[in-house]
Amino acid sequence: MFYETLEKIITCNNIPQKFEMFYDLYQNLDKFSFNSDKKPKVFEKPSYASFCKIVPPARVPRRRGFETPEKKAVLLHAIVHIEYSAIDLALDACYRFRNLPKEYYLDWLEVAEDEVRHFKMMNSLLEKTGYRYGDFPVHNSLFEASQKTQDLLSRMAVIPRWYEANGLDANEKIIKKLSRINDPFAKDVIEALNIILKEEIPHVSKGDKWFKWECKRKNLDPLETYFKIIDEFFKDWKKKDINVAARLKAGFSCDELKILSREKVEC
Repeated sequence: MFYETLEKIITCNNIPQKFEMFYDLYQNLDKFSFNSDKKPKVFEKPSYASFCKIVPPARVPRRRGFETPEKKAVLLHAIVHIEYSAIDLALDACYRFRNLPKEYYLDWLEVAEDEVRHFKMMNSLLEKTGYRYGDFPVHNSLFEASQKTQDLLSRMAVIPRWYEANGLDANEKIIKKLSRINDPFAKDVIEALNIILKEEIPHVSKGDKWFKWECKRKNLDPLETYFKIIDEFFKDWKKKDINVAARLKAGFSCDELKILSREKVEC
Protein backbone atom coordinates (compact mmCIF):
# COMPACT_ATOMS: atom_id res chain seq x y z
CA MET A 1 0.00 0.00 0.00
CA PHE A 2 3.00 2.33 0.46
CA TYR A 3 3.59 2.80 -3.25
CA GLU A 4 -0.10 2.94 -4.11
CA THR A 5 -0.58 5.69 -1.53
CA LEU A 6 2.43 7.60 -2.84
CA GLU A 7 1.01 7.44 -6.35
CA LYS A 8 -2.24 9.00 -5.15
CA ILE A 9 -0.36 11.78 -3.35
CA ILE A 10 1.94 12.55 -6.29
CA THR A 11 -0.90 12.75 -8.81
CA CYS A 12 -3.27 14.68 -6.53
CA ASN A 13 -3.85 18.23 -7.84
CA ASN A 14 -5.80 19.47 -4.82
CA ILE A 15 -3.04 21.02 -2.71
CA PRO A 16 -4.71 20.88 0.77
CA GLN A 17 -5.83 17.29 0.13
CA LYS A 18 -2.36 16.38 -1.18
CA PHE A 19 -0.73 17.65 1.99
CA GLU A 20 -3.29 15.94 4.22
CA MET A 21 -2.63 12.60 2.53
CA PHE A 22 1.12 13.10 2.80
CA TYR A 23 1.03 13.85 6.52
CA ASP A 24 -1.18 10.82 7.10
CA LEU A 25 1.36 8.64 5.29
CA TYR A 26 4.34 10.21 7.01
CA GLN A 27 2.89 9.84 10.48
CA ASN A 28 1.97 6.19 9.95
CA LEU A 29 5.08 4.75 8.27
CA ASP A 30 5.20 1.76 10.62
CA LYS A 31 2.11 0.42 8.87
CA PHE A 32 3.86 0.11 5.51
CA SER A 33 6.29 -2.22 3.80
CA PHE A 34 8.80 -0.88 1.25
CA ASN A 35 8.95 -4.17 -0.65
CA SER A 36 7.14 -4.46 -3.97
CA ASP A 37 7.41 -6.43 -7.19
CA LYS A 38 5.16 -4.01 -9.10
CA LYS A 39 6.67 -1.63 -11.64
CA PRO A 40 6.11 2.09 -11.03
CA LYS A 41 4.22 4.19 -13.54
CA VAL A 42 5.96 6.82 -15.63
CA PHE A 43 3.75 9.87 -15.07
CA GLU A 44 2.66 11.64 -18.25
CA LYS A 45 2.03 15.07 -16.73
CA PRO A 46 2.85 16.90 -13.50
CA SER A 47 0.20 17.31 -10.80
CA TYR A 48 0.23 21.10 -11.28
CA ALA A 49 -0.81 20.84 -14.94
CA SER A 50 -4.47 21.43 -14.05
CA PHE A 51 -3.89 24.79 -12.32
CA CYS A 52 -0.71 26.14 -13.95
CA LYS A 53 -0.20 27.07 -17.58
CA ILE A 54 2.91 25.25 -18.77
CA VAL A 55 5.11 27.07 -21.29
CA PRO A 56 8.70 26.71 -22.55
CA PRO A 57 11.29 28.14 -20.12
CA ALA A 58 11.94 31.13 -22.41
CA ARG A 59 8.28 32.21 -22.07
CA VAL A 60 8.17 32.18 -18.26
CA PRO A 61 7.92 35.79 -16.95
CA ARG A 62 11.37 37.21 -16.21
CA ARG A 63 12.25 38.03 -12.60
CA ARG A 64 13.15 41.70 -12.98
CA GLY A 65 12.88 44.18 -10.15
CA PHE A 66 10.99 44.23 -6.87
CA GLU A 67 9.24 47.61 -7.06
CA THR A 68 5.63 46.55 -7.64
CA PRO A 69 3.39 43.80 -6.26
CA GLU A 70 3.47 42.11 -9.67
CA LYS A 71 7.28 42.12 -9.84
CA LYS A 72 7.46 40.74 -6.31
CA ALA A 73 4.90 38.10 -7.25
CA VAL A 74 6.82 37.00 -10.36
CA LEU A 75 9.89 36.24 -8.23
CA LEU A 76 7.92 34.54 -5.48
CA HIS A 77 5.80 32.56 -7.93
CA ALA A 78 8.95 31.09 -9.49
CA ILE A 79 10.20 30.00 -6.06
CA VAL A 80 6.80 28.63 -5.04
CA HIS A 81 6.71 26.56 -8.22
CA ILE A 82 10.17 25.14 -7.52
CA GLU A 83 9.13 24.20 -4.00
CA TYR A 84 5.91 22.56 -5.18
CA SER A 85 7.83 20.64 -7.85
CA ALA A 86 10.35 19.56 -5.22
CA ILE A 87 7.58 17.96 -3.15
CA ASP A 88 6.58 15.68 -6.02
CA LEU A 89 10.23 14.97 -6.86
CA ALA A 90 10.99 13.84 -3.31
CA LEU A 91 7.88 11.66 -3.25
CA ASP A 92 8.70 10.24 -6.68
CA ALA A 93 12.18 9.32 -5.44
CA CYS A 94 10.37 7.07 -2.94
CA TYR A 95 7.75 5.81 -5.38
CA ARG A 96 10.02 4.99 -8.31
CA PHE A 97 12.88 3.12 -6.68
CA ARG A 98 11.75 0.08 -4.75
CA ASN A 99 13.14 -2.51 -2.37
CA LEU A 100 15.91 -0.23 -1.13
CA PRO A 101 17.04 0.23 2.49
CA LYS A 102 14.42 1.76 4.78
CA GLU A 103 16.79 4.67 5.42
CA TYR A 104 16.43 5.68 1.78
CA TYR A 105 12.66 6.18 2.11
CA LEU A 106 12.97 7.94 5.46
CA ASP A 107 15.47 10.35 3.90
CA TRP A 108 13.27 11.36 0.97
CA LEU A 109 10.07 11.55 2.99
CA GLU A 110 11.90 13.88 5.36
CA VAL A 111 12.88 15.97 2.33
CA ALA A 112 9.25 15.99 1.18
CA GLU A 113 8.12 17.23 4.60
CA ASP A 114 10.65 20.08 4.40
CA GLU A 115 9.51 20.96 0.89
CA VAL A 116 5.87 21.11 1.97
CA ARG A 117 6.87 23.55 4.70
CA HIS A 118 8.96 25.60 2.27
CA PHE A 119 6.05 25.72 -0.17
CA LYS A 120 3.66 26.94 2.52
CA MET A 121 6.14 29.59 3.67
CA MET A 122 6.79 31.00 0.19
CA ASN A 123 3.16 30.66 -0.90
CA SER A 124 2.09 32.72 2.11
CA LEU A 125 4.45 35.50 0.98
CA LEU A 126 3.18 35.23 -2.60
CA GLU A 127 -0.43 35.65 -1.48
CA LYS A 128 0.52 38.80 0.44
CA THR A 129 1.27 40.39 -2.95
CA GLY A 130 -2.30 39.73 -4.08
CA TYR A 131 -1.36 36.87 -6.39
CA ARG A 132 -1.75 33.10 -6.13
CA TYR A 133 0.11 30.04 -7.32
CA GLY A 134 -1.01 29.47 -10.89
CA ASP A 135 -1.42 33.16 -11.78
CA PHE A 136 1.74 33.10 -13.92
CA PRO A 137 2.94 30.56 -16.51
CA VAL A 138 5.50 27.96 -15.42
CA HIS A 139 7.87 25.57 -17.14
CA ASN A 140 8.08 21.85 -16.41
CA SER A 141 11.83 21.26 -16.77
CA LEU A 142 12.10 19.49 -13.41
CA PHE A 143 9.21 17.19 -14.25
CA GLU A 144 10.75 16.37 -17.62
CA ALA A 145 14.04 15.62 -15.89
CA SER A 146 12.24 13.18 -13.60
CA GLN A 147 10.72 11.45 -16.64
CA LYS A 148 14.17 11.02 -18.17
CA THR A 149 15.79 9.64 -15.01
CA GLN A 150 14.19 6.27 -14.43
CA ASP A 151 17.19 4.69 -12.70
CA LEU A 152 18.50 5.57 -9.25
CA LEU A 153 21.99 6.60 -10.40
CA SER A 154 20.85 9.19 -12.96
CA ARG A 155 18.02 10.42 -10.71
CA MET A 156 20.35 11.18 -7.80
CA ALA A 157 22.90 12.78 -10.13
CA VAL A 158 20.46 14.97 -12.05
CA ILE A 159 17.84 16.03 -9.50
CA PRO A 160 19.56 16.61 -6.14
CA ARG A 161 23.19 16.81 -7.30
CA TRP A 162 22.51 19.05 -10.31
CA TYR A 163 19.20 20.91 -10.06
CA GLU A 164 18.97 21.22 -6.29
CA ALA A 165 22.66 22.03 -6.01
CA ASN A 166 22.14 24.75 -8.62
CA GLY A 167 19.39 26.02 -6.31
CA LEU A 168 21.98 26.54 -3.58
CA ASP A 169 23.86 28.83 -5.98
CA ALA A 170 20.74 30.70 -7.13
CA ASN A 171 19.36 31.17 -3.62
CA GLU A 172 22.54 32.87 -2.46
CA LYS A 173 22.44 35.25 -5.44
CA ILE A 174 18.79 36.20 -4.85
CA ILE A 175 19.48 36.89 -1.17
CA LYS A 176 22.38 39.20 -2.10
CA LYS A 177 20.22 41.13 -4.58
CA LEU A 178 17.32 41.51 -2.15
CA SER A 179 19.72 42.66 0.58
CA ARG A 180 20.34 45.82 -1.45
CA ILE A 181 16.62 46.72 -1.46
CA ASN A 182 15.22 48.96 1.27
CA ASP A 183 11.86 47.25 1.60
CA PRO A 184 10.46 45.48 4.70
CA PHE A 185 8.86 42.84 2.48
CA ALA A 186 12.26 42.06 0.93
CA LYS A 187 13.53 41.36 4.46
CA ASP A 188 10.68 38.87 4.97
CA VAL A 189 11.60 37.11 1.74
CA ILE A 190 15.30 37.04 2.70
CA GLU A 191 14.42 35.47 6.05
CA ALA A 192 12.45 32.73 4.29
CA LEU A 193 15.17 32.15 1.70
CA ASN A 194 17.82 31.83 4.38
CA ILE A 195 15.76 29.09 6.03
CA ILE A 196 15.39 27.31 2.71
CA LEU A 197 19.09 27.64 1.88
CA LYS A 198 20.08 26.16 5.23
CA GLU A 199 17.63 23.27 4.91
CA GLU A 200 18.31 22.53 1.23
CA ILE A 201 21.94 21.66 1.96
CA PRO A 202 20.91 18.39 3.72
CA HIS A 203 18.60 17.64 0.76
CA VAL A 204 21.52 17.80 -1.66
CA SER A 205 23.56 15.83 0.86
CA LYS A 206 20.98 13.03 0.83
CA GLY A 207 21.19 12.93 -2.96
CA ASP A 208 24.97 12.82 -2.67
CA LYS A 209 24.76 9.96 -0.16
CA TRP A 210 22.50 7.78 -2.31
CA PHE A 211 24.34 8.62 -5.53
CA LYS A 212 27.58 7.41 -3.95
CA TRP A 213 25.77 4.43 -2.42
CA GLU A 214 24.64 3.37 -5.88
CA CYS A 215 28.10 4.01 -7.35
CA LYS A 216 29.58 1.73 -4.71
CA ARG A 217 26.95 -0.92 -5.38
CA LYS A 218 27.79 -0.80 -9.10
CA ASN A 219 31.55 -0.46 -8.53
CA LEU A 220 31.70 2.94 -10.27
CA ASP A 221 33.89 5.97 -9.65
CA PRO A 222 31.62 8.78 -8.36
CA LEU A 223 33.42 11.72 -9.98
CA GLU A 224 33.78 10.08 -13.38
CA THR A 225 30.22 8.74 -13.28
CA TYR A 226 28.72 12.06 -12.23
CA PHE A 227 30.20 14.04 -15.09
CA LYS A 228 29.44 11.28 -17.57
CA ILE A 229 25.76 11.59 -16.62
CA ILE A 230 25.82 15.41 -16.59
CA ASP A 231 27.51 15.53 -19.99
CA GLU A 232 24.80 13.23 -21.32
CA PHE A 233 21.85 15.18 -19.88
CA PHE A 234 23.23 18.72 -20.24
CA LYS A 235 25.40 18.53 -23.34
CA ASP A 236 26.31 22.22 -23.45
CA TRP A 237 26.56 22.99 -19.73
CA LYS A 238 29.05 25.67 -18.79
CA LYS A 239 31.12 26.48 -15.72
CA LYS A 240 29.44 29.04 -13.47
CA ASP A 241 29.53 30.86 -10.16
CA ILE A 242 28.78 28.35 -7.44
CA ASN A 243 28.12 28.39 -3.70
CA VAL A 244 31.31 26.58 -2.76
CA ALA A 245 30.69 26.49 1.00
CA ALA A 246 27.17 25.07 0.64
CA ARG A 247 28.22 22.49 -1.95
CA LEU A 248 31.10 21.30 0.22
CA LYS A 249 28.69 20.83 3.14
CA ALA A 250 26.39 18.88 0.81
CA GLY A 251 29.13 16.40 -0.10
CA PHE A 252 30.66 17.69 -3.32
CA SER A 253 34.38 16.99 -3.58
CA CYS A 254 36.93 19.74 -4.18
CA ASP A 255 37.79 18.15 -7.53
CA GLU A 256 34.14 18.34 -8.59
CA LEU A 257 33.87 21.99 -7.58
CA LYS A 258 37.00 22.86 -9.56
CA ILE A 259 35.40 21.35 -12.65
CA LEU A 260 32.04 23.06 -12.05
CA SER A 261 33.24 26.54 -11.12
CA ARG A 262 34.49 29.22 -13.48
CA GLU A 263 36.27 30.81 -10.51
CA LYS A 264 39.37 29.41 -8.81
CA VAL A 265 38.22 27.15 -5.99
CA GLU A 266 40.25 26.88 -2.79
CA CYS A 267 39.25 23.95 -0.59
